[in-house]
Amino acid sequence: MVRGWCPTAWRPMAAGDGLLVRVRPRLARLDRDGMLALCAAAARHGNGQIDVTNRANLQIRGVTDTTWQTLLADLVALDLIDADPQREARRQILVAPDWSAGDDTHRIATELERRIDELPALPGKFGFAIDAGPAPMLTGAPADLRLERAASGTLMLRADGRDTGMAVAAGGEVDALIALADWFVATGGHEAGRLARHIVSLPYWAAGDDYPATPAKSLVTGRHPVGAAQPLPFGRIDAETFGAALDASRAFAVRTTPWRILLIEGADCAPAPDPLAAVDACVGAPACPQASVETRALATRLAPFVAGRLHVSGCAKGCARAAPAAIVLTGRDGRYDLSFDGRAGAPPAHGGLDAAHILQRFGAA
Repeated sequence: MVRGWCPTAWRPMAAGDGLLVRVRPRLARLDRDGMLALCAAAARHGNGQIDVTNRANLQIRGVTDTTWQTLLADLVALDLIDADPQREARRQILVAPDWSAGDDTHRIATELERRIDELPALPGKFGFAIDAGPAPMLTGAPADLRLERAASGTLMLRADGRDTGMAVAAGGEVDALIALADWFVATGGHEAGRLARHIVSLPYWAAGDDYPATPAKSLVTGRHPVGAAQPLPFGRIDAETFGAALDASRAFAVRTTPWRILLIEGADCAPAPDPLAAVDACVGAPACPQASVETRALATRLAPFVAGRLHVSGCAKGCARAAPAAIVLTGRDGRYDLSFDGRAGAPPAHGGLDAAHILQRFGAA
């Protein structure tokens, strides 16, 4: 049974290693002091581990019932979360990480943050992608409403699950987004939960025929115009180690991405390649109570022997990766289902395998 929700700081979720407390960096960016403060808070109030999620959020792990309230107060004081729980819940905003001050992505995302109270009460996983650069970067990242560049060069608003969207005039992007969110709620969207599952036809004014521009190339680790793109194996940050490295560097800010990569502004050296760059694995058992199998040790052993993208998921939810992968292992009742070119939970080509059989099958035993 698939359970759970997207936690927030005000509504944490219990995992096998404690409470998960999620921080949503504004504009997907924390300045140096903010990132150092977050690392210190994770070490003081949690188990010192921070995950970067596929919505570019930062998730503090291992928080206890006794430390959560103190952590919450610290995060509010540091302005890392909103003091209003309802406002914080609405801030499901994914921002293309290559923005520059004053460009369309920065302008629209800033306006949406400012007008967040105008949004209706939405389902917990309903989110927005602001992706207004010359070529969309966030096409494969989860979002229900996308403001992105059209093939014609104009900006467009596209509902998730639709191939086309409506052109929007400069300055009217957030108005259109709020109006479509209002329509979703007014037409029973809460029952569907996500826009792609909402079977009601779009209103006439939103059913445009603009196609998105050709997506940008995937972000790769190494030198980047803002500094350096730093890979994170399995999207995990050790707060003490990362904080010490950041403190010793010349970096002045950190940008989060949905691809287990941090953009380190002002970094003066290129990071080493990530041997696990083509591997996705959730935290697995025992850290997640919904997972019935271990994930990351198996993924690490398999990685050198798998061609294409590998996804190892502790359960059918597929939290680590929403998009298809070449090889997918899904935990079920303490064993693994193996499928190809699909998502976690897809009908398996081979079911009920143990780790030894999987390693042997791929020549990793």
